[in-house]
Amino acid sequence: MEKRWVYRPEAPALVVENLVQGLKISPALASILCQRDICTFEEAKHFFRPSLSDLHDPFLIKDMDRAVNRLNEALHKGERILIYGDYDVDGTTSVALMYSFLHHYTPQLDIYIPDRYKEGYGISQQGIDWAAAHGFSLIISLDCGIKSADKVAYATQKGIDFIICDHHLPDDDIPQAVAVLDPKRVDCPYPYKELSGCGVGFKLLQAFCLQHGIEQEQVYKLLDLLVVSIASDIVPITGENRILAYYGLRLLNGEQPLRPGLEALKELAGLSGEMDITSIVFGFAPRINAAGRMGDAKNSVRMLLAQSKEEALHMADIINESNRARRDQDSNITKEALQMIEEDELLRNAHSTVLFKDSWHKGVIGIVASRCIEKYYRPTIILTQSNGKASGSARSVHGFNVHSAIESCADLLDQFGGHMYAAGLTLPVENVPAFRERFEQVVASTITEEQKVPQIEIDAPLQLKQITRNFYNIVRQMEPFGPGNMRPVFMSECVYDTGSVRVVGDSHLKLCLTQDGFYTIEAIGFGLSDFYRPISKGIPFDVCYTVEENIYRGVSSLQLRIKDIRIR
Repeated sequence: MEKRWVYRPEAPALVVENLVQGLKISPALASILCQRDICTFEEAKHFFRPSLSDLHDPFLIKDMDRAVNRLNEALHKGERILIYGDYDVDGTTSVALMYSFLHHYTPQLDIYIPDRYKEGYGISQQGIDWAAAHGFSLIISLDCGIKSADKVAYATQKGIDFIICDHHLPDDDIPQAVAVLDPKRVDCPYPYKELSGCGVGFKLLQAFCLQHGIEQEQVYKLLDLLVVSIASDIVPITGENRILAYYGLRLLNGEQPLRPGLEALKELAGLSGEMDITSIVFGFAPRINAAGRMGDAKNSVRMLLAQSKEEALHMADIINESNRARRDQDSNITKEALQMIEEDELLRNAHSTVLFKDSWHKGVIGIVASRCIEKYYRPTIILTQSNGKASGSARSVHGFNVHSAIESCADLLDQFGGHMYAAGLTLPVENVPAFRERFEQVVASTITEEQKVPQIEIDAPLQLKQITRNFYNIVRQMEPFGPGNMRPVFMSECVYDTGSVRVVGDSHLKLCLTQDGFYTIEAIGFGLSDFYRPISKGIPFDVCYTVEENIYRGVSSLQLRIKDIRIR
């Protein structure tokens, strides 16, 4: 698929020069720092040397004092406390984090994760009824609750108080809970707005420690769980999140013994060497999520809280089995979906994809939508039947607001929600054809030509000879990488292969590149075998790539991971 190369704006020359002189780095790296709003020596120092002392005061979050006071009261009186979390990675790690800390202070604790299919997202009436029947007087909700004003009111009638820890955008109607902790509240002065749900729970525990004179180290020990949340929930790796992720990765990489649940997960995922954000996203997140998609999300919490390796491996095996089932469903449904598009001329030539089949598994339709976009790059909605309704997940392409497009079809829907790039919706089955037609009209009239082509953002041009070990070491200090702080992408012009180009695996290119005939560097291009013929003929080309370390048989070398090629 053709890709559009988009070059980030050049940074101001004077700012770049000051960073080059102050940090003794190359202009390319100085420019990349500027692009990330790191424009002074002092800002660079904080960026390259993340410090827990730079975390914000948790009491800056609105209602934090009320939350801590209510928690204190519950602990003092021996009240039963229910820790309630969403069924995804952010929710389950939040519950595990809160339970791991609070069980040292009270035995009157239990956890609750709603059933994805019977109860749906957020606080459920069934969950509140269960809490009331079992004598709970306080619920701490994590990664959910901000849109549950009616359920919180129902709980109040039952004599149950709520502390809400959420990070989603609130409605105008803020729940009347004892405390609503959400940095995205318009009346919340907290300076960093992008915490995960688990991050908000962490700030509550941090505030509890501050009020009681407890060493912060007690809550810092839980950053291994928090970094799993930050990576998996795709929140920006900037500001406070970057500090928390940095120290969480240090815990995952040996600074403290790995908790049995994460050790078991690492083993089952076949991960070796240093963990980073990418290994969490592709190794941990699908498995933890699979428990909620295919079975009981409480299994994820049980695994994360396991005290022994045997218990952890048992729970991890159950989760891994869920992940295998998820992969099978994902693969089969994706094949069906792509076949439906390929066999229908109208669908093939459409500006959007809307597919419905009543037997598809609801737990994987969001993944299938993303897979379809890999082949047909356009706004995509995959629908299945659930509880007598058509229920679906939408995914979008860069720059196109799929939530707004769905909103234009609101009269055909029962409900919908989400954001620019991902949304969920429910509608009567009989409305699916009309919805498909309307959604296609909306997309066709609003999507731009540029939005129809996947883009690669390039940070800086580079000569291959500039890629030295010292250069790479500075790039590494920019980790952890993720949204808002992506691994730098470089572009080099008029390179050619030294004669070693070959196809490896089914469709990958292995090359040795040079620009001037002297300096050479190894490169790998996944899925780029279509370029083999022109490159093997010695034709020069432009290349965009990231720089990485390759360790083979104990020997370390630098190599380029090619993202795209343009033959000259």
